[in-house]
Amino acid sequence: MSSITRVVIVGGGMAGARLAQQLGTAGNTVITVLAEEPHAPYNRVLLADVLAGRYPADVIALPRPAAGVTWRGGVRVARIDRAARQVECEDGSVTPYDVLVLATGSSPVLPPLRALIGGLPDGVHAFRTLDDCLALGEAVGEGTRAVVIGGGLLGVSAARALASRGAGVVVTQQGEYLMDRHLDAGAGQLLHSHLAASGVEVHTECRVRGLRTEDGRVRGVELADGYELAADLVVLACGVRPRTGLAREAGLALGKRGGIAVDDRLRTSDPDVYAIGDCAEHDGVLYGLAGAAQEQADALAGMINGMLNGQDDAAGYAGTRSLVRLTLSDGPLDLAAFGETTPAPGDDVVQLADATRGAYRKIVVRGDRLLGGILVGDLGSVGTLARTWEGDEPLPATPLLHLLTHDGGY
Repeated sequence: MSSITRVVIVGGGMAGARLAQQLGTAGNTVITVLAEEPHAPYNRVLLADVLAGRYPADVIALPRPAAGVTWRGGVRVARIDRAARQVECEDGSVTPYDVLVLATGSSPVLPPLRALIGGLPDGVHAFRTLDDCLALGEAVGEGTRAVVIGGGLLGVSAARALASRGAGVVVTQQGEYLMDRHLDAGAGQLLHSHLAASGVEVHTECRVRGLRTEDGRVRGVELADGYELAADLVVLACGVRPRTGLAREAGLALGKRGGIAVDDRLRTSDPDVYAIGDCAEHDGVLYGLAGAAQEQADALAGMINGMLNGQDDAAGYAGTRSLVRLTLSDGPLDLAAFGETTPAPGDDVVQLADATRGAYRKIVVRGDRLLGGILVGDLGSVGTLARTWEGDEPLPATPLLHLLTHDGGY
């Protein structure tokens, strides 16, 4: 497909920016990025550090794409016309394409609360974009009463950042323990204890019924048991869902989990349209993690560059083995989770817990392969274990207990 000249990327987040950077050196392409956010591309993973005041916003900027890339910030795409092979924007501009890449990311999930119908009241914030982060930074101060709805990775990160700014923070988590998507009960309880020691109040198995507002501003969070949490500030951290509106309206197929369905070439149901990042569903998996977005961008760049050079032998995308890691600097606490952490019959499990030192380690092994692990506390061994798992390498012939030493048994 050496005649391809126009590559249009919809989305300027981590996936879109990475792809533009990797494609920027292709000599016979015209690359255009249509980015809804007005900012330069940035590392979304570090937003909590910006909120905590550890970094200024400009520090988390990603490398700018090559000079040959046209970056149009603050532009919202309204429609994809597949028949005419062009993208129509809300500002009336039209951008034709030969290859279209959707990197539209994901949107925060808003809980079904009456007070949220028609928009967010004053004092209620999502925490997904740099603008969200900057708005929260302006709203929080010493003594601010903040309630974080959601105790997943994002909610925990936001809670610690707000607490470090002097806010009184309460986290409400509907599940049995914090970060229940990634941790088990033992690790979740250790994280709970760490947050409590840092001054963050945590309510698990707690469902929010509504928000109390006065004159359009939030004043409290009403729980299902009738109790009310006073609030000057509410952060919605209830998860995310893939942004697929453009794809759906253009008639592209969606996957079983609601993402844009892609194959091992990251193609959608239209062979000229691709999808990467949080919006893409590959082999039934929605990753929602920065590592997967970057791997998909790199894989697609290799395939597009190969096609431009008259070659089609670049390796496809076979999925990502992603590790979730959270470092809470004020404490400190470090945790990592990867792979399958719930054992099946016949699997070996090694588990160590030291409440005094705030440490918890668990790995699941099947045969000579590491299936997954949860590590909390001193993570000297996480690098070796993660590399072994990511590479699906045989484990060393040492007792399994040695895998949880600092050198990972090597």
